[in-house]
Amino acid sequence: MNLFKKIAFFEGLSLLLLLFFAMPMKYILEQPQYVRVIGMAHGLLFIAYIGLAIFCKSEEKWSNKIFAIICLASVVPFGTFYIEKKYLKNA
Repeated sequence: MNLFKKIAFFEGLSLLLLLFFAMPMKYILEQPQYVRVIGMAHGLLFIAYIGLAIFCKSEEKWSNKIFAIICLASVVPFGTFYIEKKYLKNA
C-alpha cells in the first residue's frame, strides 16, 4: 500500500505539471518538448496507478464504489491527493 500511495502522489503531481506547466508552455510559448517529457512520465505513472489500484482492490477489500472513485480520481486535478487523505490515510 505504501508503494500505491507514492505512485498516487507522483501521478497527481505529474497531471498538475502537465496541465499547468507543460500545456501552457506548448500553446503559449510554442515549446512542445515539455509535453513530450512530462506527458510520457504521466502516462507511465497513470498506468502504474491503475495497475496498483487493481491489485490493491483485492488486497484491501475495496468495494466497487471505492475502487471506481479511486480510479476516477486519477483524471481529476488534485484527485489523487484527495484520495490519499480520504481513503489511504490509515494505510
